[in-house]
Amino acid sequence: MSNRPDAPASAPHIPVLLAPLLKAVAPVQGTWLDGTFGAGGYTRGLLEAGATKVIGVDRDPLAFEMAADWVSDYGDRIEMVEGVFSRMDEYATGLDGVVLDLGVSSMQLDLAERGFSFLRDGPLDMRMSQDGPSAADLVNEADEAELADIIFHYGEERASRRIARAIVRARAEAPIATTLALAEIVESCLPRPKPNQSHPATRTFQGLRIAVNDEYGELYRGLQAAERALAPGGLLAVVTFHSIEDRMVKRFMQSRAGRKGNVNRYAPEIEQEKPAFELLTRKAVGPDEDELAINPRSRSAKLRVARRTDAPAGEIAAREIGMPQTQQTKGRP
Repeated sequence: MSNRPDAPASAPHIPVLLAPLLKAVAPVQGTWLDGTFGAGGYTRGLLEAGATKVIGVDRDPLAFEMAADWVSDYGDRIEMVEGVFSRMDEYATGLDGVVLDLGVSSMQLDLAERGFSFLRDGPLDMRMSQDGPSAADLVNEADEAELADIIFHYGEERASRRIARAIVRARAEAPIATTLALAEIVESCLPRPKPNQSHPATRTFQGLRIAVNDEYGELYRGLQAAERALAPGGLLAVVTFHSIEDRMVKRFMQSRAGRKGNVNRYAPEIEQEKPAFELLTRKAVGPDEDELAINPRSRSAKLRVARRTDAPAGEIAAREIGMPQTQQTKGRP
């Protein structure tokens, strides 16, 4: 993966689970929307597999700077939109397919100045859109309870209260401004990792990044936007990288495919609305050994695919798909 924004177009980029995705949605045809354009790996894969056109959406301006050298090779088969995928139905409707590759991209992780990585020292930023409050703002201004809430619910970190306490104590002496400064605070709270265990700051950085970018809110709204944007027979393919994202996608697809079930078996049968999706992957698809050897970052990736029916688009509550609720999100729909 390129680690510079001015890297040549030929720099290697390895889109995760591209081969199984293309197999699951074959034959690829018509107009697709790539809601997480990034380095353009899925967009190119879809075009080369037979898509007539791909609408590439990303909130990170860097994605469009990096694509400038090669996107013109495809002429009007690529349309670029700077925005969020939760508004995709404002950009296009009647789509033949939507693909979402969730989480932080390799190009964002590899650039120290973006502030996503605890392995490279840089400003504590983490903003995908390069706009709005940063991770430094959150870390230095949120109260201890809110920080613990975010780190626990979004980062799935059991030591969240201890870490939040340490952050508040450290910032009282000086603002926490860099990634390594935060990583050292987190490391001081946790046992030294055993061989092959993840870095102690992994979960804390994940939780803060998700909060800064409202990633779960974006996913919740984006799945519903995809339902509105897809034509009957259109395909929704989503690649996730951790358990909460996968749970939200799984429950959304199951619920909108009419697989809610009755909570109480003795209660009267609830009349289900007509399913909006048909499940094409009963279980999540992960990387095979060959992909893991080429791209170790794919180890936690999971792919789920569903096909849109001709039922009217509906709505679903955030709690129905297991969206975590924190002080940040309570009160939101």
